[in-house]
Amino acid sequence: MTKRKPRLSLTPWQAQVLSDLRTLAAQQPHDLRITDRPAATDSGLVAFGLRLYTAGLTAEEAGLPLKDEEDFLVVVPDDSLLPPMVEVGHDRFAGHPHVLQGRRLCLYLDPSREWDPVGGITAVLNRLWDWLTDASSGRFNASTAMYHAVGGVLHRTPGTPTIVARESGSDRSLQSGWLKLRTSDRLDLTYQYEGEDQIRVPVVTSTTPLPYGAGTTLAALVALFNAQFFDQSTTTRLSPLSHRSAAFLTALAAGAAKSPHDSPQYFVLAVPHPAGGPHHLLGGRLTPLAANVLRQKMKQHGSAAVPRSLSALDLEAPIEWCTMSDERPAVTTRRDTGRPVSLFRGKNVHVWGCGGIGSWAAEFAARAGVTQITLCDPGTITGGLLVRQNYTESDIGSAKADALARRLSGISDGLIVKVIPWLSLEAATRAVNTADVIIDATVNLSVSRLLDGLASSPDRSAVLAQIATDVRTGSLGILAVSTLGNSAGPAAVDRQVGPAVLGDPQLELYHSLWQEPLDGDELVPTRGCSVPTFHGSAADMASVAANLVTLLGSHLSAQLSGIHLCALPSAHGGPAHRFLQHI
Repeated sequence: MTKRKPRLSLTPWQAQVLSDLRTLAAQQPHDLRITDRPAATDSGLVAFGLRLYTAGLTAEEAGLPLKDEEDFLVVVPDDSLLPPMVEVGHDRFAGHPHVLQGRRLCLYLDPSREWDPVGGITAVLNRLWDWLTDASSGRFNASTAMYHAVGGVLHRTPGTPTIVARESGSDRSLQSGWLKLRTSDRLDLTYQYEGEDQIRVPVVTSTTPLPYGAGTTLAALVALFNAQFFDQSTTTRLSPLSHRSAAFLTALAAGAAKSPHDSPQYFVLAVPHPAGGPHHLLGGRLTPLAANVLRQKMKQHGSAAVPRSLSALDLEAPIEWCTMSDERPAVTTRRDTGRPVSLFRGKNVHVWGCGGIGSWAAEFAARAGVTQITLCDPGTITGGLLVRQNYTESDIGSAKADALARRLSGISDGLIVKVIPWLSLEAATRAVNTADVIIDATVNLSVSRLLDGLASSPDRSAVLAQIATDVRTGSLGILAVSTLGNSAGPAAVDRQVGPAVLGDPQLELYHSLWQEPLDGDELVPTRGCSVPTFHGSAADMASVAANLVTLLGSHLSAQLSGIHLCALPSAHGGPAHRFLQHI
């Protein structure tokens, strides 16, 4: 008696997808057919075959060749949080843009933003049809296809550290690199030997892209070096080692021999991109157990004989892939490119006054890519300041400039942070004549007069700016800026523009910036002889400072002086922004 196969159990979502697909197939029998009954995949999901009539698609020479009919496998997750996946059962699409691991089609670059479950299987089929249309007509840009050089998928093993790459190596097939341990979660790749605390790693360059990915075992990786393309099902059967494979294994063993016993052995793989340009970098490592095998082989046989001494079992050692933070200028674009703050990049900036506005402005300038920032504030941090200034509990008792310098130093390795203990005429003169930007956030009349006097210096190189907020709400911002060629300092610009603001009823919201505080406007933070201060939270100060830094950025390329007024939404008035030019 023949036993029946157990009936496939479908979740409500999978059942809905299949039902909707059958309806569509019945409506369009010429264009769409279900070719296989639903079946469970190795990962426990549900899959079924699908055939589309593609003869009518426009075919271009640079496009993906398609048959008159193409077969696909649709894999449906248990629920609708992720879209169904579409795969093919052949290798004809391998190496084409937006084909993952040779067979899975990348229909959704970012499912979190592009996949709407309401559309169901109809939306997926529309995506598939659009994908085939673009592929056939050659519309895909191979240079922008994500991770196209290594099968279109991330290589990442949980628990491994991140490798940061900011330097470019040579184009040699095999070269030495070193990893510097920064934290337990971070290693930095460099090609300069700087000390015995570095980990030596081989950096091997693949001759071709890897459309199926880089494998999960040492045997798979060696097989990649032996052939231009490979079938994952054959990677355990090794052909004779190529020169490149033998050299890589030798370098791997040599690196392991120079590392402590029971430590992992790292390597870096550089993979050419199909569209040319910089190689794509992968960072991997062998487990301590596998690395110990290499150390033993090295000790027993010497470097030249290591490749031949490794058995098939040795080569089945798993590869743990590390997250690669590839920050080489040739392959990355800063996320603030094109924004006004990008004009701070490479600048030498001074920030005088590291309080409610200045402490945040300094951080925003640092993150914008300045190469040097000099801080000046003789004040000491107390617990009450943490409500709105850019400090933490561990900073209490420190000088503001010193604590902020420590924070900014952690933002970028390429940032030089200096501290001026106090501001003198000599220090201010030197800053005006050597810096690119000076941001005065002191709200100090003496400093204002000092900048006014130095604005006409014939050797002046710095754009001069003063920033502040209002005492009543901490929701208004004012930026007075004096660009190069203007002999009037920020305070002089302020005095010239102020009457125009006070005379404009449409700018009544900002009149308080030029008026003496009324009773109750200021905040007295503690009992006794406490200096009154302005109202405002960290959210207010960071928001106001962010607006003022952005506005100042726009003046770093334009010889335009004047006053910017801005207001947060909580200011309950308008206009939200107004610029008044200094004449």
